[in-house]
Amino acid sequence: MQPMGWIRREWKHMRRNRELFLISLPALLFKLIFNYLPLIGLVIAFKKYNYAKGLLGSDWVGFKNFDFFFKSDYAFRITRNTILYNGVFIVLGTVIAVGLAILMNEIGRHWLKAYQTVLFLPYFLSWVVISYVTLGFLDQKSGFLNGLLGSMGFDPVKWYQDPQLWPFILVAVYLWKSVGFSALIYYAGILGIDSSYYEAAKIDGASKLQMVSRITVPLLTPLIIILFIVAVGGIFRADFGLFYFVPNDVGFLYATTDVIDTYVYRSLRVLGDVGMSTAVGLYQSVVGFVLVLSANWITKKINSDNALW
Repeated sequence: MQPMGWIRREWKHMRRNRELFLISLPALLFKLIFNYLPLIGLVIAFKKYNYAKGLLGSDWVGFKNFDFFFKSDYAFRITRNTILYNGVFIVLGTVIAVGLAILMNEIGRHWLKAYQTVLFLPYFLSWVVISYVTLGFLDQKSGFLNGLLGSMGFDPVKWYQDPQLWPFILVAVYLWKSVGFSALIYYAGILGIDSSYYEAAKIDGASKLQMVSRITVPLLTPLIIILFIVAVGGIFRADFGLFYFVPNDVGFLYATTDVIDTYVYRSLRVLGDVGMSTAVGLYQSVVGFVLVLSANWITKKINSDNALW
């Protein structure tokens, strides 16, 4: 009788809230079609996929598709690059975005719209467009930076032939494109803080720096931790557009620009091995899921109020 009672309660709940369920139906269908139905294709990770035989008819190969990646000479390098880049993006992106959000909260409302537009605009540019912007700065013959160096008497730099420079270039380009969006999220969080806290602090004679360190940052910490946990889940997934288009897929730069996603793409382009690409995608997803659980568990141990669940 218990299962039938549960079904009746759920049915009554759905009838009472049918308008809300109808409104959410398009989003639910979108998630079902694009996020859950494709999970059936994960079986390709354990098969030698043959287009003629199809998904069910292809031969099982077990974990051989995973061996292709883990036993390759580049596995350590691309895994290291992926983790280190994403780690730097998360840490620097959070610090700079929070700092910009605090500064936007302090400036006058008259210029706020202009600052928001300038910060948010790069987020809408595609990586293809940004790759051309980067090329305009770094081109060896006609780039802006080499022109500036030449005017000061320095020799031009071969930007696209020196892999040691690209960790700094990629980090700078990523922050320029994405930090504005993150800053607006944190700015919205700051606007949600009760203004009475700041008024009481002013009465007590607190300085701007003290109000930021004692009120803004502590009350913004739950939002920072939530976004951090979500970002940790994608630490094994690199932004393909950033690492492929911005360095122009130049072979000289693979030592510091090659990540898991670009390596898989080139391997597919040369070998056409769908099973291997699916295996690496599954590997990235499983590791990301474990990292999210671990980050949330650690957060819960430190402060349960800031955990996602």
